[in-house]
Amino acid sequence: MIFACLKFADSNIIAKAKSSFKLSSPLEARMGEATRMREKYPDRIPVIMEKAGQSDLPDIDKNKYLVPADLTVGQFKYVVRKRVKPGAEILVFVNNTLIPPNAALMSAIYEKHKDEDGLLYMTYCGDREHFWFFR
Repeated sequence: MIFACLKFADSNIIAKAKSSFKLSSPLEARMGEATRMREKYPDRIPVIMEKAGQSDLPDIDKNKYLVPADLTVGQFKYVVRKRVKPGAEILVFVNNTLIPPNAALMSAIYEKHKDEDGLLYMTYCGDREHFWFFR
């Protein structure tokens, strides 16, 4: 996942980043891991969560998740927020676009946005950082 983000609070900061998880593992290894996880846990969604480029929020302590398919986006955001900075408001993105409403199921997001390796890549940033993502 290659993305660029523009921080409107300080509009001269432009950051480009690549998914560190993708950079650390070849495609075949990621595909194998996703396949094993989906076979072993068919009711779970494999998600990679990473901080967006210039976000002021801390790095998440765990970036690999097996999320229940019936979990809502809002419930997953709550889990992420607790691991990043309790009480912080966050925005969550997938494929460089804002995630659908909090009531959307993670299984629907996965089916629509999963990567070629079978994993769902998501990024987060603070709600006051106003990031726009583009390719």
